[in-house]
Amino acid sequence: MHTLLLILFLAFTLPSSAEARPPNVVVIFMDDMGYADIGPFGAKAYPTPHLDRMAKEGRKFTDFYVTQAVCSASRAGLLTGCYNVRLGILGALGPRSTHGIAANEVTLAEICKQKGYATACYGKWHLGHHKKFLPKQHGFDEYFGIPYSNDMWPYHPGVRHLPMAERLKRWPHLPLIDGNAVINPALTGKDQEEITTQLTERAVSFIEKNKGGPFFAYVPHAFVHGPRKARPEFMAKAKTVEEAQVEECDWSAGQILDAVRKAGIEKNTFVLFTSDNGGARGLSSGPLRGGKGSMWEGGFRGPAVAWWPGTIPAGSTCSEMASTMDLMPTFAKWAGGKVPDDRVIDGKEVSDLFLGKEGAKTPHDRFFFNARNTLRAVRSGPWKLFLNGPLHNLDENLGETKNYASKRPGVVKRLKGYMAEFERDLKKNSRPVGVAKNPKTLVPRPGAKGEDAYTPTLWIGKKK
Repeated sequence: MHTLLLILFLAFTLPSSAEARPPNVVVIFMDDMGYADIGPFGAKAYPTPHLDRMAKEGRKFTDFYVTQAVCSASRAGLLTGCYNVRLGILGALGPRSTHGIAANEVTLAEICKQKGYATACYGKWHLGHHKKFLPKQHGFDEYFGIPYSNDMWPYHPGVRHLPMAERLKRWPHLPLIDGNAVINPALTGKDQEEITTQLTERAVSFIEKNKGGPFFAYVPHAFVHGPRKARPEFMAKAKTVEEAQVEECDWSAGQILDAVRKAGIEKNTFVLFTSDNGGARGLSSGPLRGGKGSMWEGGFRGPAVAWWPGTIPAGSTCSEMASTMDLMPTFAKWAGGKVPDDRVIDGKEVSDLFLGKEGAKTPHDRFFFNARNTLRAVRSGPWKLFLNGPLHNLDENLGETKNYASKRPGVVKRLKGYMAEFERDLKKNSRPVGVAKNPKTLVPRPGAKGEDAYTPTLWIGKKK
């Protein structure tokens, strides 16, 4: 009897293992990968065995959105839990940009740090290249990668017809950063071939080193963004360079998942694989219309797979609407961290969706589509309305080719009201973007001397 009472006492007084040790989190964030570029979402021309296995052991999300269909804007939404327009992060920042993520924004990494997580970012940052904007100043213990897109270099398609001296007035060399320091001021094409391997090795090492947890690893890949590069062994067996890139990224995901398994921590590790926007040229949106940069579903939906063996129901699919913005409040709940309550956070806590709770529904009754700082469309339930444009029913016509506006004036009126309400909210509750005083480029302009070599305006040939 006494033994039974002791057992009951311990059961009700000791914290559960989940409470005592919050889950590790890994976010693998592809660049420009289309909705149907991997096997779980319809790719058949080439193999993605590791992601196929991930989906069989985890959960697919068919309606998983980013905040804007372009690089920097999308990353801002993931890390802050907000629509990027609320933060002033628009489009894609480049080497001449003088702004970035503000110092007072609270990132997902900082939420994790509240609860003692080890944090790391390996890959393409793209939220400002000045030191004050880099990952180590925003909650990450470690950073290794490139500051902006890997085509922002003198071999950009828009300048390849020019002599190198003229190219460099428009695009500097692409640097590689470790921590806050540039360790390679001019990546080559060969370096581009190796970058996925380097990011993967860093992520695997971080997992091995921190297997005692908890940890948060953010792996925003440079691929499958142009320039089209891949390791020779992947190029040798692929029909196109795009296929080679996808297969190499599948390999990378497999390496990361294997590292988790080998460390014996798969039962306490959540992994999410998704993309920053829809596919660029040469990549596939499958049944969705449009791709990167568009307001169509193919621009904003990514192929999303969540994995947490023993917790997420294997081989399941979620067709409820969710977003990268939801990661912050969801991970905060799991970690026991605190989401800022002094500002608007657009993301919602979606544990029930991730964990496959029976009957779970999206907490989002609306989702907004922006192009830079211009509101273009809104979705509510199956309905998607373009500003001064067509009304689509995504349940009946996923390809967005039929206009239901004349048949459903009540829906049009309701969604227009949502858009007007959102614009009023943005005017009231937006926050200033971070600005660099005396901005400099990360690497010098060849042929220039002193401080002039680092003056951003000189990249485009302007005078000081």
